[in-house]
Amino acid sequence: MLVFSEQNLAFLAVPKTGTTAFEMALRPRADIILSKRRKHLPAARFHNKVAPFLADAFGLKVETMAVMRDPIEQLRSWYRYRSGPRQKGTKTSTNGCTFDEFILAVISDNPPPFAGVGSQFNFVTSGKGIVLVNHLFAYENQPVFRAFLAQAFGKEVEIKQKNVSPKAEAPLSASVEASLRKVRAAEFELYDQIKSAGGHLVTQVGG
Repeated sequence: MLVFSEQNLAFLAVPKTGTTAFEMALRPRADIILSKRRKHLPAARFHNKVAPFLADAFGLKVETMAVMRDPIEQLRSWYRYRSGPRQKGTKTSTNGCTFDEFILAVISDNPPPFAGVGSQFNFVTSGKGIVLVNHLFAYENQPVFRAFLAQAFGKEVEIKQKNVSPKAEAPLSASVEASLRKVRAAEFELYDQIKSAGGHLVTQVGG
């Protein structure tokens, strides 16, 4: 999570949406940086804890921004990341597991460690499903996000790929995709709203 006082903005890092690359590009401009285990601070925690602190301590009332990714591709990125050498031999490794098996584990009632990846929808909303991010961007339409950053910071922000997941075959069967879309219908619907808004969905909630 990064906070920019001059721009009255906070960047919330949704996992597996290119956040490392965005963070590295924006980090020099940030006034407050939460990294490591606090890097991926959910919107609800920010809204309930951090935003009041910023307002009380610094008189800042910031708007929040975050990037969401096509739900299938975001989970595919998790699957590939956990198939890499750093995960080998751990409980979170997806080695020996097909992408179909991974998805079914993710959407099960009690996901095993390798499938405990949370959801983008839960990250950007309240417990009641209310969006708590002012500016939501589509990962697949990055020029829109970069244009927003350029306007906010007064110059183009150079973003280089970082922490890219290792390549791995990850086909998804139609039946498992249908199950995923049913269980995570709210996430697919929200992502479709972002795309329908041209890759930048503006809300009045949060901040």
